[in-house]
Amino acid sequence: MVFFVLLLFTSCKKDNRALVISKVQSVSKLATTETIIDKTVIGTKTKSVLGLIRLNQANFVAYTEATVKTGIDLQKLDEYDVRINGKEITLHLPAVEVLDFQYPFQKFMVDTVLLDDSWINRFDIIDYEEFYRRAELDIRENLQYTGIVEATQNKTRLMLTGLLKNLGYEAIFIDFDPTEQLFKPLNIIGVEEDEE
Repeated sequence: MVFFVLLLFTSCKKDNRALVISKVQSVSKLATTETIIDKTVIGTKTKSVLGLIRLNQANFVAYTEATVKTGIDLQKLDEYDVRINGKEITLHLPAVEVLDFQYPFQKFMVDTVLLDDSWINRFDIIDYEEFYRRAELDIRENLQYTGIVEATQNKTRLMLTGLLKNLGYEAIFIDFDPTEQLFKPLNIIGVEEDEE
């Protein structure tokens, strides 16, 4: 009789963990943050003779915009990431990752008022493409310093706390795997370095 009651209690506890995992995974699309990053690009092009005598310097300013969607892949959650002790629950969630990154060239707008080039030294489409590519690399390299990781973690924590309170838990503890980097490093031509 004691064995049967212990078995019943253990299976109920396991069912609660499975229920929590399925409920958390069902709201995974809500655990995202979308951020719009406005960037000002300043470009300079120098024309010189023999690399010694500067003839002319051309300058321009452009405005650009990137949209970044970050989130936590809650489908990676498994039974070892959930600990339940009565009305207390602890969740260990995966790291924040970039789900979508958009940096459309159509949003790269050169400010014609601040454009300073002459017939000797003009910017062409190749120059603009190079500045555009360097601006994208700069956004990717500095994204984790913008607070986007913390914002995504806070939004996820708030959403899951409400969900878990509705399931009857009173003490809720949520922690995350550390986010080492949001993007793999890219080289100047835009290829991930470990693919070369």
